[in-house]
Amino acid sequence: MRIDRRRFLASSAAVGGLIAAPRIVTAQSATTEISVQYSIPVLFKDLMENTARDFMAQNPNIKVTLRAPELGYEEIMQRNLRDAVTSQLPDVAFHGLNRQRTLDERRIPVDLKPFMDADAQTKELGFSPALLSLGQVGGKQTGIGFALSTPVLYYNADLVKAAGGNPDKLPETWGEVAKLAAAIHDPAKNQTGMFFDWTITGNWSWQGLVLSHGGTMLNADESKVAFTDEPGVRSIRVIRQFLDEGKMPDIKPDTMFQDMFAGRMGISMQSTAQLGRYNREIGGRFKLVCGRYPRSAPNARLPAGGNVAMMFAKDERKQKAAWEFIKFATGPVGATMMVNATGYMPATTVPAQRDDLLAKFYRDNPNHMVSIGQQDVITGWYAFPGQNALRITDVINDHLQTVVAKRGEPEETLTKMGAAVQAMLPKRAS
Repeated sequence: MRIDRRRFLASSAAVGGLIAAPRIVTAQSATTEISVQYSIPVLFKDLMENTARDFMAQNPNIKVTLRAPELGYEEIMQRNLRDAVTSQLPDVAFHGLNRQRTLDERRIPVDLKPFMDADAQTKELGFSPALLSLGQVGGKQTGIGFALSTPVLYYNADLVKAAGGNPDKLPETWGEVAKLAAAIHDPAKNQTGMFFDWTITGNWSWQGLVLSHGGTMLNADESKVAFTDEPGVRSIRVIRQFLDEGKMPDIKPDTMFQDMFAGRMGISMQSTAQLGRYNREIGGRFKLVCGRYPRSAPNARLPAGGNVAMMFAKDERKQKAAWEFIKFATGPVGATMMVNATGYMPATTVPAQRDDLLAKFYRDNPNHMVSIGQQDVITGWYAFPGQNALRITDVINDHLQTVVAKRGEPEETLTKMGAAVQAMLPKRAS
């Protein structure tokens, strides 16, 4: 099911001001132009263009100019850090949840809480307090969730059944996942059992393993690496289990996507962000089933992925216009457009309660409910402190590649990774 923009605009007029054109901006005679930047065009380009177009239709005195998208969250971060130096920041930007801290340390985002408190419409937008907290840093509302996700497992139901598995009773442990992958794996048929995408931006996949085993990235006061503790050891062993028992190949994610879409791969671990893409690319080639991410400890947690809408504008007039755009994009109508186009979750509860938005969509598309069902264990996407946050991401990625390529033993590599990250943490005064 896809809801077209005409239905959005028509339904909005009947919702008692829920998404009516904002009085604060339309009262102005001159047009206010705001610039907006985002990343990951493979997921967001069409969506952002449609969102901007629909917003401007409702807000004719605001012109939205979309900047060229950056490839990923690291790239948009680097771009905007340079923009801050040259005073060329966009007015609104969509950044990964784990990059808010780095931006806030440089005093780039504008606190959105005063805008929320002053706007009577805020309470009608259905922002979830729990998910709003994912956009908070240092007591400030640095961002509002636009597209939120959790890690899930994608299964080719046909290959699962052919290997003796049951698509209605999917694996609950990593051992069971690896065993099923091995049963699917068949080079003679050009079939690969599984791929765990450890490359996902911001070491999100590594965090998912460690947190789901009950661990943390750093200790409580952030002075010492903690992912080398027992939960991290178990996590790095799981990656090796994927390789040895699950027959996981050392391939690039692009190869995984093509193999999965073509029906040559049985299981892939990815973000729910990709669900819309999976559905479009697979079409009716085979039945796709999503399964929960295995929990490996009583205190298991999963990092929320995705991005938040942030305001960088400093000019008061642009700030008012930027707030209206953020409110539209993250509110019920923008969230409905986003869910239909991707596999992310919204940070608003309204769409799931209304059949003209997402209630019927969720009933008809159970794969989209898997991520929502994992909200009971969701937590923040951890952001490393200090000036080396981006470098730490690269270091962790490089060491994981060593394990996947079998160039180093898991526990020995984990020890080296921990030492390298420890050396890049901010020095504490003695």
